[in-house]
Amino acid sequence: MACLLILSCLAFVGAVYGCGSPAVQPVITGYARIANGEEAVPHSWPWQVSLQDFAGFHFCGGSLINENWVITAARCAVKPHHSVILGEHDRSSKAEDIQTIKVDKVFKHPKYNSFTDNNDITLIKLASPAQMGLRVSPVCVAETGDNFPSGLMCMTSGWGLTCHNAPDTPALLQQAALPLLTNSECEGFWGSNIRDTMICAGASGTFGAFCKGDYGGPLVCEKAGAWTLVGIVSWDSGDCTASLPGIYARVSMFRAWADQIIAAN
Repeated sequence: MACLLILSCLAFVGAVYGCGSPAVQPVITGYARIANGEEAVPHSWPWQVSLQDFAGFHFCGGSLINENWVITAARCAVKPHHSVILGEHDRSSKAEDIQTIKVDKVFKHPKYNSFTDNNDITLIKLASPAQMGLRVSPVCVAETGDNFPSGLMCMTSGWGLTCHNAPDTPALLQQAALPLLTNSECEGFWGSNIRDTMICAGASGTFGAFCKGDYGGPLVCEKAGAWTLVGIVSWDSGDCTASLPGIYARVSMFRAWADQIIAAN
């Protein structure tokens, strides 16, 4: 079924599967980093996607928001020949019941700036609908005007490098819990590089760092009992350090743009 509006589509899928409500509940045991991180409970983040090239190389993450659409980062430079993998946990396994879906259309934000990583968001329209179930279901999407306070513990996940000089990305999906910062707090680390289209999380050495391969993946926070996509992994120090906060595209700032793209396509 083609979805004309993200709101109606999320309502339809949510009525059946519940957006932001995993069938397999995540277990959050601490504040481990993704870098040197903590394995997620298999399929407990069922909106997590792996973006892969023709050779099966994982290069970015993403988030399923309904049966036809995925959100990722513009910096991932998704192309029509790339594939979207859903329902995966162990990328080294040939036995998992995954869905490999081709890309139909790619909508990179028209104001994305590759030098500043401002407006770092891309929408991917899938060539065929994702099949929802226990291992695959959508995340809720932050609404325009949503405010998530500093200190709120949120979750990020991905198959990014576990340290900056690791020879390969991990096979198993990793997760990390980390606190949000206000943009003013984040400017204390990053100065004028922080824009209102960005949101920061982590820092202080204790909390999670993301790394190459995590880009485009989700930062989710609980809202009214459902996991909600608040940020898109965007940029960091480049060396996977946990002493500086990671920067995410602020999804609430792009909700209206996403609604318009989906309504028109």
